[in-house]
Amino acid sequence: MRGPGRVSSALLLPIALLSLPAHAYNATAYKANLATVADLYRDRKKKEIKKFHDSHSMGWDMRQDSTANRSKNEKLFEANLRHGDEELESSLRLVHAVATGATGALCVTHHYGRLRAPLHATRWDATRARADLAANILQQLGMDTADVLIAVSRGLVVGSSASERVVGARAIALRPDGVVNNSIAWEKYGAEPVAGVTPSLEKPPDSEFPWYVSAHESDSLRSPKFMPSSPGAAMEGWWTYPYYSCSAKRWLLSYTVPVSTVRGLKGVVSLDIDISSLEVNQCEAYEYDDNQIYSFHGTHKCPNETTYCEYKANREMTARYSGWARGSYICKCRPGYYSIHHPEGFNGSLVEVAYQEFEENGVDIWNEPYECLKCQPGCDSCRGPEPCLATYNWPFRISLLVISVSCAVMTVVLTIYTRHHRRVKVFRVASPVFLSITLLGCAIMYMEMAAIFPVLDMYSCIATKWTRHMGFCITYTALLMKTWRVSLTYRVKSAHKLKLTDKQLLQWMAPILLIMLVYLGTWTLSAPPDAEVITDNRGLKFKQCTYNWWDHSLAIGEILFLLWGVRVCYRVRHAESLYNEARLISIAIYNIFTVNSLMIAFHLLILPRAGPDIKYLLGFIRTQLSTSTTVLLVFLPKVLRVVRGTGDTWDSRARARGVPASSSLNGIGLVPDDPPDLYQENEQLKEEVQKLAAQIEFMKIVQMEMHNRHLRPKPGGYFSANATTMPQSPMHSKTLNISQENTEWGPV
Repeated sequence: MRGPGRVSSALLLPIALLSLPAHAYNATAYKANLATVADLYRDRKKKEIKKFHDSHSMGWDMRQDSTANRSKNEKLFEANLRHGDEELESSLRLVHAVATGATGALCVTHHYGRLRAPLHATRWDATRARADLAANILQQLGMDTADVLIAVSRGLVVGSSASERVVGARAIALRPDGVVNNSIAWEKYGAEPVAGVTPSLEKPPDSEFPWYVSAHESDSLRSPKFMPSSPGAAMEGWWTYPYYSCSAKRWLLSYTVPVSTVRGLKGVVSLDIDISSLEVNQCEAYEYDDNQIYSFHGTHKCPNETTYCEYKANREMTARYSGWARGSYICKCRPGYYSIHHPEGFNGSLVEVAYQEFEENGVDIWNEPYECLKCQPGCDSCRGPEPCLATYNWPFRISLLVISVSCAVMTVVLTIYTRHHRRVKVFRVASPVFLSITLLGCAIMYMEMAAIFPVLDMYSCIATKWTRHMGFCITYTALLMKTWRVSLTYRVKSAHKLKLTDKQLLQWMAPILLIMLVYLGTWTLSAPPDAEVITDNRGLKFKQCTYNWWDHSLAIGEILFLLWGVRVCYRVRHAESLYNEARLISIAIYNIFTVNSLMIAFHLLILPRAGPDIKYLLGFIRTQLSTSTTVLLVFLPKVLRVVRGTGDTWDSRARARGVPASSSLNGIGLVPDDPPDLYQENEQLKEEVQKLAAQIEFMKIVQMEMHNRHLRPKPGGYFSANATTMPQSPMHSKTLNISQENTEWGPV
């Protein structure tokens, strides 16, 4: 009764196996385990190296004693790493042979091609659990009945889901000497399972089977046919390495579970999983994908210095085992590198063939044809050797810089010259202090060309803003202060003379300069101007100082300041000044306003994408048209008068028109050549008063005698009717002097 009971139980095994859930494990734990396995495998070499070094960090003396041993162990470890790389290369060659159909030698001499590349098997934990259950059932029921073996092996095939892709299963009963007592195998490549090839009876199983290891032939508990178990995995068997089956023409993965001896028989339960849908990705994987064999990650042959690997999956429906191919990647040029003949990248298959030839034949510089060339400086990306940076015409820029610096030096010399001749009338009436301040501002504006001369950076941009705006403020504030003084005095209609001294004008000028200093200082400290990369009309890059609301606000302020200056100059257009200086200053103000307006139009409208040399030339032209013109208008006439020796001579037109002191730009008017003699001046004044008194008395007499009927004029007298001449003043040169002694008055 005992035997039939076992048989009936065995017949129920397929139902029991089919009733197992397809995912008898937690999905979250599954993904966590996959990630853990991937991380552990990727860091395995690093951890082993670290562990090796940590094990030898027990103190200086111990390290000194174990130097030879550590060196020996390191060499051994490096040899193991090289051996692992060689195994991966051998596996890739097998993959390439199968993908290209070059399996003649393999399938003639062997029936299986094994890879030495582990993969993640936790995705088939449900299948593994089913195989473990089958092994436990055989352990309980025994393996001396064929019906039990049939039910177990068939249940493993039939009970799997489509996603598990179980294509074969077998149950083998072995005698203690390793000879096959009974074996059953099933294959499922279609809808229904069919009987498969089984090991021969009364013989040991062929050692070539990937899923079988004889206990008599294995020297260790871990066979090299099986992959290392995942950390924390509770398994009763082992997963094989992936292998290619010549008979099935598929890539398979097998799980083998040993069955302990029961009544003199021991056994093996094994199942095969079709992994032909997996992919061989040789590029670095930054995201986990359980459909890829992680062992092949990072095995590409792209030159890492100039290229990077990009996986190119071949998922064509007509391609068989499309994912199992060596060189399924493209070596693309890294940013900053290019390839003229292969702009889209190098085919990974060709790179793999070149590397294999290098290993087999020792070809030198095998990777040179697959190297990308470095782009020109400044190119983030490129497709050829064309330059990306705009070139600087340094001889041209140096020549302009030399002219600008020479002008700045001449301005300093002119300042010294003005200081030396400050007592000459042509300089004295124009306020030497304000002339020196004007020249100082011009020298600062000239130095802007030195600030924008090199390739711009933050410091040169800061210097550019300071020299341009501070020089402008100093120069034209000094000139407008003098013109404003003329405007104030020119508008005075009363007899009271308005006099503004240089000291008072400096007090008005100081707040304007202080505001500019505070603005530029705040700008520099809070948001210092920096250089930005722009492109010219040919797409070439160069650096230009940034323009933001700080620049716009200051530009608006300067425009308003110049408009006020134009208004002041317009109001004094009819004013007379010594040496015509007010008119020359007005021309200088009109000139700077016009030049700045034109240059803004050039930069924004006409030449918005000009190159660096054109922009430097425009800056030079603006400096010369504004600064040099101002210097020539204000100082050239004065210097010429001093050179000609007429610097101490008053302007004849100003003297003739009676230019008052208020019209002078420093308020001192016509200065006498020599100090006056007060006594002589008083005598002259007395004489003039006496003359005026005599003329007044004469006019009184004339008005009283003429046409007075009460007075009869003496015949032939001065007021007689037959007098042919008009009365003349006694002060006239032709009139006789009238005095009390020689004048005869008629009766009243």
